[in-house]
This record gives sequence, C-alpha cells and structure tokens, in this order.
Amino acid sequence: MDVLISGAGIAGPALAHWLTRFGFSPVVVERAPSLRDGGQAVDFRGEAHLSVLRRMGVLDAVFAAQTTPRDMVFRGVDGRERARLPAAFTAGDVEIRRGDLSRLLYEQTASDVEYVFGDWITALHDDGAGVDVTFAHGRSRRFDFVIGADGMRSGVRRLVFPEYRPKFQGYYFAIWDAEGDDRDLTCSPGVLTSPGWLLYKSPIPPELMPDEVVAQGVYFDSISQVRMPAVSSGRVTLIGDAGYGSTLGGMGTGLAVVSAYVLAGEMAAGGDAFARYEALIGPYARGSQGNPGPFLAPGSRLGMWVRDRMFGLLPKMPMFARMDLRAATAITLPDYATVH
Repeated sequence: MDVLISGAGIAGPALAHWLTRFGFSPVVVERAPSLRDGGQAVDFRGEAHLSVLRRMGVLDAVFAAQTTPRDMVFRGVDGRERARLPAAFTAGDVEIRRGDLSRLLYEQTASDVEYVFGDWITALHDDGAGVDVTFAHGRSRRFDFVIGADGMRSGVRRLVFPEYRPKFQGYYFAIWDAEGDDRDLTCSPGVLTSPGWLLYKSPIPPELMPDEVVAQGVYFDSISQVRMPAVSSGRVTLIGDAGYGSTLGGMGTGLAVVSAYVLAGEMAAGGDAFARYEALIGPYARGSQGNPGPFLAPGSRLGMWVRDRMFGLLPKMPMFARMDLRAATAITLPDYATVH
C-alpha cells in the first residue's frame, strides 16, 4: 500500500521507517527545500521512548550524538543568580539536537523511502477507496492513506479539519544560532532570554502577528496546544504535533517516535487501524501536554519570586522530578510483528 506522509521532521521519517518494515511503500513530502538543521536540544525519557528507539536500531547512534545537559541558571537583569533548575529536572535519559536527530532518521530511511523536498499538499480528495492528492508543484498522485506529520501548523490538518486551530497559550518563543553554549537565562516579568533563545508573554494572538516580524535564520512561534476530539477522518490521520502538539512541552519528540511505532503497527494489523491508534495514543499524548510559559517566565515579580523559591525546593522534593517520567511512560506498547 502507498502511504503519503507530509513532513520530514521527526515523526515523518520515524513513521516511514516503521511503515517500510511493515511492508508499506511510504512517500514523504516536505515543504522545506532540504532537511532543517540546528534547533534546540530534545530528549527522550523513560522506557517507552527508549524501547522504540532500541527497536528502530538507532538508540546507540542517538547516544553517540548526545549533548551534555546543564543546569538552567536564572539571573536577574543585574546578572545576579536568582534560581537554578538542576539538569536532572530538565533533561531525560538522553538529549540530542533536533537537527541531528532529524538527519539520523532521514539517513536511516533514505534508501527505502521516496523523499520529495520543496513541495506540499494543496488539496485532498478521499473517496473511501483512496486519497487523490494535489501538490503545489508536483503532479497529482493517488495514495491509499495520507498522514499529516507536518507539525503544529499542519497543512493536512488545515485541509481536513479546518475548524481546529492551535490554541494560543499566551507566550511566544524564538530560537536562532548564537555563538557559545551559554545556558544562563536573564529574566524579568514575562521575559526569559539567553543567547539564541527568547521566551516572552504577550496578549497578541498569532493571527494578528505580522509575518515580517520573523527575521531570516530565526525560528519563531507561539506556545500553543492542539486539542481535538479526533485526529482521523476516513483515510487521513495526524501524528505528532500535527494532532497533539504542545509547544515546548518537553515530550513532543518522544511522543512522535512512540506514535509512529503505534500507528504503523496498527496499520499493519489492518481493520479499523486509525481508531485503535487514537484509542492508545490519545490519552498518552494529552497527558504529556503542558504550558511551560508561566512556569519559566511568570508575568509578575511575585510570580518570579514564587518560581525562584519553588526551584530552590526541587532538589529536596525528588518526586516532582519524576512527574515527567510518569507521563512519558504512561503507555503499554504492543509488540507488533515486523516484516523484514
């Protein structure tokens, strides 16, 4: 069966890997002209995340490319340290730059998967037996299934579920390349920044932000969440941030690889695969959603004081360090029989 995947970030290549192993013929279309390099560090935590990487055969490569987690040091505008968030509370079992992970997954699948860069889906017609897809540049093609793995601003979601948009959480963030690896953060009410990184509180919703606010070389987005009663319609479904996005929530990358494994496995099992996929992944994904904005950059001086005191208590309250681990491991993964 032919499967079109929109998006060559993390979820798309991970899904392509499993679909190939299960006997499908995936095609990945990516709007960007090439893989996106750089980006912030992402992490995996807990056995659910690690076991999928292990089954994919990439766990050793991820560890080989891992970065070194460091404490997050919060400083006032005067440069004085206000609080410190230990690395144990911010990093998982292994941390890797997003661009390095994306390239690793791409290189693992490139010989078996058709990748089309610089193009995107403009129309979908699902007639119940297949999906006719129109592209911005390439010729129209027909697929058995279409999967939206194209992130928070998913074009597939916009075409199939136009009524559902990411819900703005009151903050924006920006990432850009900067010299050095300074993780010290300068903070004031509603603002947190360091070289190459900015988080700030704002009442202006994304639809009122002008496009020209983003300079070349800067990744800029709102902190938003995607919450939908269902992420599938006919022969189309969503995966990763496209269906369950939560900007800077800390679990998105792990969710992407776990969801890819489950979706491909259920599709290989046949029947009402999308319904089974949603039943298993939906509660797991929603349990991983959160808004880090008020936690990291409270909008008032009192809120900053409370944050600083809380961070000071965290080393004495290790149970809070494991809250994210409980969310990351709150799933029992089926053991799908693979086709080699």
